[in-house]
Amino acid sequence: MKKSWIIILAIAVIIIGIISGIAISQKNKKEIEEKNIIKNEINEVSEIVTDECTEEWEYLQEQARLELEANSSEEKISPNCLLILKRYYSECEHTINEYISIPLSLVNKGQKDLEEEYKNWNIEKYSSTEIVLYREFESTCGQHFVLRNDEGKITVFLINENQEETVYLKTEIAVDYLTETDKIEIEKGIRVNGTEELNQIIEDFE
Repeated sequence: MKKSWIIILAIAVIIIGIISGIAISQKNKKEIEEKNIIKNEINEVSEIVTDECTEEWEYLQEQARLELEANSSEEKISPNCLLILKRYYSECEHTINEYISIPLSLVNKGQKDLEEEYKNWNIEKYSSTEIVLYREFESTCGQHFVLRNDEGKITVFLINENQEETVYLKTEIAVDYLTETDKIEIEKGIRVNGTEELNQIIEDFE
């Protein structure tokens, strides 16, 4: 009888061991499955974030490339560029052109830099060798002259807003050596607008 109880007890221990083993195995399997699910979810999220970052990086790279191409293709201002400032004066309806060298601050710069430097001017022409800027002023140009005979020589008088004449330049050009036509014009008074035209006329008389 005692032997039978020992056998039953042994069988019970074996059954309990088997059940416990199965339970532990199931638990471990469940934990592994849960870990795999979490790992897969992390990988999926990582892939999404990576894709988004990659797309954003590629977009930024493309924008930088396009900007670089635009800057490289833009015509830069040469050190020898001629800058022409055209000023229109509404009161006397005259346009005065000023020819100057390009400022050093604009050398090898682009059109945007030019616009920033000359904010109140309109760009009529833009190239690496010549730039023309235009601006209107509600005043007189202050460069109205008249050439007259003064003691046998040509003298330049500046005409102010009140049409008053003051000596601007006395030349050494003798009236006697001019042609008859020029002598008559000088006696009447040759009116000139702007120093550019004035210099050209004096050069023609010399």
